[in-house]
Amino acid sequence: MTLNIGVKARLFEIISKDILQCNVCERRCILKKGQRGLCGNYMNINGELYNVGYGLLSAIESRPIEIKPFFHYWPGSSSLTFSFWGCNFLCPWCQNYHLSKKKPNIDVGDRFTPEEVVKLALKHRDEGLCASFNEPTVGFDFLVEVFELGKKHGLYSTIVTNGYMTLRALEELINAGVDGFSTDIKGCPETYRKFIGASNGAEVVLRNMRKALDLGAHVEMVFLIVTGANDDEDCIKWVIEKVADILGPDVPLHINKYYPAYMYHEPSTSISTLIWAYEYAKSIGLKYVYIGNIGPGSEYENTYCPKCGKLLIRRWGTEIVEYNLNGNRCPRCNEKILIRGRRVMKSSRWRLLL
Repeated sequence: MTLNIGVKARLFEIISKDILQCNVCERRCILKKGQRGLCGNYMNINGELYNVGYGLLSAIESRPIEIKPFFHYWPGSSSLTFSFWGCNFLCPWCQNYHLSKKKPNIDVGDRFTPEEVVKLALKHRDEGLCASFNEPTVGFDFLVEVFELGKKHGLYSTIVTNGYMTLRALEELINAGVDGFSTDIKGCPETYRKFIGASNGAEVVLRNMRKALDLGAHVEMVFLIVTGANDDEDCIKWVIEKVADILGPDVPLHINKYYPAYMYHEPSTSISTLIWAYEYAKSIGLKYVYIGNIGPGSEYENTYCPKCGKLLIRRWGTEIVEYNLNGNRCPRCNEKILIRGRRVMKSSRWRLLL
């Protein structure tokens, strides 16, 4: 069987004749001939780095933008959502472990082209594109081509990410058209050191999202509070304070409930811990704070005016059931509300394609 090697990677440097360094994520894997990086998607083939997972997609589905979660980005829209195989993190509680813990099989499987992905989005009348489910940047080279093409067709481009890419990769993604980042912050530095296998992870994520904001992108942060990993008071305070201090009060923060999965079986996050974190985030000045994964209809998934408290967007799961904004302003006090893109109204936003 002929090896299907994908495409030559954009971001690498030659260390010596047979040794390369991948520069897609901050792991910067050093690879000898024939070796793949931790994510399984980049391989040293005869002294050149190849994105061997290029176009090997694990899922394609039209999904509501709110499920990412994005609550302040193109509300009510749908995105053609796709994913690769593998990940550059080692989270033992991964919800999508069936995708992220499996490396791409480069000997079998049809490779999608960027043109096919964009064509599907246009066919199903999605407003945009989103790379999600596993860590998208393991398919960096494919992402750049998909998003560049999507931009030409008027589609928005977003990623749901752990935020651990290099600054060069981040800048190239934004140049390609990415203007929405739903980004996980896994906890304080100890969480990353003990559970994730990336001791500098928290600092890199915050650095990158500050840079994304400076370059004009929209950012929403997601903090999954995991029992026994990042749920102590000091760790929660550290995360919330860093988001406020480095990213600013306007960046939405989604505080999410964890459920046991994969190799981690501690009890799910207590509601009291989630509410305490929510109240603390509000008390230090974050304007848009949410609690997710606790079931549809929760008041903690609604958007309220940070100035006068008026209910602006009521949600039921991924559906918007009440929308009270006048453009991007509160109808009661005229406070400007963070919204990127336009409000979209459509009847169906779910279509499984792969």
